[in-house]
Amino acid sequence: MTAPAVAQQAEAATATVQADRPGPQVHPDVFGQFAEHLGTGIYGGIWVGERSSIPNDKGYRRDVLEALKAIKVPMVRWPGGCFADEYHWRDGIGPRSRRPVKINTNWGGVNEDNSFGTHEFMGLVERLGARAYVSANIGSGTPAETSQWVEYMTAPANTTMLAKERAANGRSEPWAVHYLGIGNELWGCGGNMRAEYAADLTNRYITFAKAGTGKMLKIASGPSDANYEWTETMMKMSAKHIDGLALHFYTRPRDEKWEDKGAALGFPEREWASTLQHTLQMDEFITKHSAIMDKYDPQKRVMLAVDEWGTWYDPAPGSNPGFLQQQNSLRDAMVAALNIHIFTRHAERVKMAAIAQMVNVLQAMLLTDGPRMVKTPTYWVFDLYTPWQGATSLPVELKAPWYHKDEVAIPAISVSAVRDTAGAVHVALVNVDPNRALPVTVDLRGVQATAVTGRILTAGAMDAHNSFDQPNIVAPAMFEGATIADGRLSATLPAKSVVMLKLN
Repeated sequence: MTAPAVAQQAEAATATVQADRPGPQVHPDVFGQFAEHLGTGIYGGIWVGERSSIPNDKGYRRDVLEALKAIKVPMVRWPGGCFADEYHWRDGIGPRSRRPVKINTNWGGVNEDNSFGTHEFMGLVERLGARAYVSANIGSGTPAETSQWVEYMTAPANTTMLAKERAANGRSEPWAVHYLGIGNELWGCGGNMRAEYAADLTNRYITFAKAGTGKMLKIASGPSDANYEWTETMMKMSAKHIDGLALHFYTRPRDEKWEDKGAALGFPEREWASTLQHTLQMDEFITKHSAIMDKYDPQKRVMLAVDEWGTWYDPAPGSNPGFLQQQNSLRDAMVAALNIHIFTRHAERVKMAAIAQMVNVLQAMLLTDGPRMVKTPTYWVFDLYTPWQGATSLPVELKAPWYHKDEVAIPAISVSAVRDTAGAVHVALVNVDPNRALPVTVDLRGVQATAVTGRILTAGAMDAHNSFDQPNIVAPAMFEGATIADGRLSATLPAKSVVMLKLN
């Protein structure tokens, strides 16, 4: 996009919400989460064991469960990630004292005692009321291993030997596996494969992975970023066999070298701007991958599953670099909101996503340290957007002023709108400019509303964040700066803010 010359004064943004032309549903699983055996994402973050002094529900942290249920987590992806293609499911069943200890070669070289396995993961999603997304080991496993794991999880009670083994391990009734991932990043840590070989393997594994109960959707390992050749090959060779194609894209302040991503805190404004510019590439990637998918799947049966997305910074000072620990600031809240807007615009094709990751890793919802837990700015964005889950997307036309910083020029305002499952219209407004408040006027077509209520997420500094000692530096507050009259919504958005409005 081409930006105009730098404006001399604050311009107004104008938008039109076309509620009279409703779009596709925003699938709840767009708000899915990713939980990999990585750092303290599982151990200490979700699972502490029954004997822990930290309050727990049969080993699951109560504070984490309550926080995740509050934002209605719809789906969880597990056990990886790169970890998935070295994970052998039999290591994680049976008495925990007898499970083998392995080395997590991908993430930090630490011991993996397998105390969190299939039964523990399924117990987590059941407690959350979420759908299970299980990633199978394609890189170092076999079709038989995946087939047997699916049978172990889904075979009806008292039928096969694996169903009886599951019962002997404490679970008689089958679980529902809503999504099965056919490997992870097969072009990289999942095996460094050519796309043609990966497609052949995908077709082979899918042939023998048969759910005993319930419908199980198969998600193929798809591209990263702009790897359009991978999408072309996978769709050409596997489209008729798969239900989804995964897309991975991580936002970084500096994207020239993977080893030099930039800091999570204490960054200059130019890295605030470059981070937001980089994350907006998600729209381009989804658009172009979707166009390739349309060639082979014009009915859009195959979903584009953005099952790894979020910010990735340099490791937190003093941490194990393999644990991918980073703080989470107001900048991350902006990244989350902008991506939710992009997913909403592409709701016809994007029907599932998973932010990386749920607890303590990368762009986490929650951070824990022993008995303490804190909700991050990203958590509060997911809280603000809970009405989007299952809602009807509403088309938005937007004319926005530009935010300029050095070589970066991006739209200063982003707008998204939905009609929720109860019939109420919600309008989300984001001002990415960290220096100036901006007025926004929204024409509401097909909306009968006379009142508006709102919440806002903002803070004084670009890197404002919540710590264990100060957990509420970035948290939602009531927003009373919006008015509605004669079918028009008006508000002035404070600098660097996310504003959520409900029309009544």
